[in-house]
Amino acid sequence: MDEEFETTTFYYDFLLEPCQKPEVKNFASQFLPPLYSLVLILGLVGNALVVLILIKYKRLRSMADIYLLNLAVSDLLFILSLPFWAYYAAHEWVFGNAMCKILSGVYIAGFYGGMFFIILLTVDRYLAIVHAVFALKARTVTYGILTSVVTWGVAILASFPELIFHSAQKEATHWTCSPHYPWGQEKTWKQCQTLMMNLVGLVIPLLIMIFCYAAIIKTLLRGRNEKKHKAVRLIFIIMIVYVIFWTPFNIVIFMNTFPNLFVLNTCETSKQIELAIQVTETFAMIHCCINPVIYAFVGEKFRKYLHTFFQKHIAIYLCKHCPALYRDKLERVSLTYTPSTAEHDISVGL
Repeated sequence: MDEEFETTTFYYDFLLEPCQKPEVKNFASQFLPPLYSLVLILGLVGNALVVLILIKYKRLRSMADIYLLNLAVSDLLFILSLPFWAYYAAHEWVFGNAMCKILSGVYIAGFYGGMFFIILLTVDRYLAIVHAVFALKARTVTYGILTSVVTWGVAILASFPELIFHSAQKEATHWTCSPHYPWGQEKTWKQCQTLMMNLVGLVIPLLIMIFCYAAIIKTLLRGRNEKKHKAVRLIFIIMIVYVIFWTPFNIVIFMNTFPNLFVLNTCETSKQIELAIQVTETFAMIHCCINPVIYAFVGEKFRKYLHTFFQKHIAIYLCKHCPALYRDKLERVSLTYTPSTAEHDISVGL
């Protein structure tokens, strides 16, 4: 959370009157907590199911499974920090300086981690389809784990400025968690971080994805393999959704950091930009809930595993509270049960 939801003071157009922004704080306190709570519930359940299915059923047998798991983990990093930001938006920062630094770093690491793993998934599809022979050697679980470790290292490194500069401080009558840069370097640091977020987190990944998918589409049109079409569809939709949800926030952050480029150096436009940051940032966070939905609607294997999980662990529990249904299930099981079928069930497993 880079932006501070407080009444701040700036001077515009050489006026001596400060620019007060109480409506920004009021909007945040009413708008953000309920939305954060909704994202927390939906995102936590959805991504926890993704992690469960990837580990329990798919058992991480491929490089793509490793990247999908890490993508879900990066979403969970966002989600688990939301209760703290929701409370902060409605009240003040009461969680101490260490938590301010850690949660700010986790937020940025999750942002970069999510984008990086979508890039890796795209490159994985690119290798599998465009360079199929080379992919047999390169697309292994071992390489998947190694590249994941390196990727998290880069994401954590990118979050260091948040860890260093974010701190909890008492301003006026309440505590805040916001960046505090060295004296005289605030503008430079803010511009550098915004440019890095836009370039490394959006522009460069987008160029890589365009290159990969251009080559993938060219190969698919030449081969007309229906199975390969299905294989690339899931990753393509994940990429498009990520860009749709995160691009508005990146644009607004850029406008806020470089207001003179867009003639936004008045008090009123400053208020509008800060409100836009809150809206687009929350819209971007909703992305954490979307990937599990994409898997459910696009990924055939994921739907199958999800159905198996609910049938084995949820439906039976619910049926205990529906005696008629549960009795019928028991009767059907008892009619079909033999030592040979029991042995078959154990041997087949999933």
